[in-house]
Amino acid sequence: MSDELNTNSGQVPTPRDDSGEVIGVRKGMFGADNGGDTSGYGGLVRTVTLPGATSRPYGGWFDEVADELEGALEEQDLLPGNAIEKTVVDRGELTFFVAREHLVQVARTLRDDPALRFELCTGVSGVHYLGDKGRELHAVYHLRSLTHGRLIRLEVSAPDSDPHIPSLVGVYPTNDWHERETYDFFGLIFDGHPALTRIMMPDDWQGFPQRKDYPLGGIAVEYKGAQIPAPDQRRSYS
Repeated sequence: MSDELNTNSGQVPTPRDDSGEVIGVRKGMFGADNGGDTSGYGGLVRTVTLPGATSRPYGGWFDEVADELEGALEEQDLLPGNAIEKTVVDRGELTFFVAREHLVQVARTLRDDPALRFELCTGVSGVHYLGDKGRELHAVYHLRSLTHGRLIRLEVSAPDSDPHIPSLVGVYPTNDWHERETYDFFGLIFDGHPALTRIMMPDDWQGFPQRKDYPLGGIAVEYKGAQIPAPDQRRSYS
């Protein structure tokens, strides 16, 4: 990784400061709240914080990309403040938090503008923040500029009650499979996707297994010559 992409010279990520938005409190090592934490860190209490907006200057080429994107959006009669909810520089990464209704236009601008040229989207990942009320579901896109050797992220949110995000398959065709996987596991509905069907789970599967409120266990696993009980019927910890 080049120095301009990795601003931290050590191997440990730069610690976040205290600024940001607290969306919850996690207890224990893994967040178990039913006595199942066997890590020895059951008394650990820490806040769950999303990084806040970063003030200018961002540093390095981050300002150049932000300036060019904002200028290109203005040329299309779109106010940058309406499309970009906040810009975050955290642990050496530049992330634009984009309003979902403007996602396609922002992505196409990042791809086509000669000074930006983020030609490759390496996929979309889903995240479920139960404590981020009104924007519980997040989709995170990694965009790479092969022309300029740069990497940025886009992040879009949607509420559990309205889990719709525009599909980017028309801008980045390789997102076809990634959007299907994110839909399959998180229930994010990518409007405009050519065939939004499950890709990992059976077609008749109920629920979305990687959501934080998805129940653990309850399904027995069958092996040749044996059947393993469902996790909620195995050993319990007190």
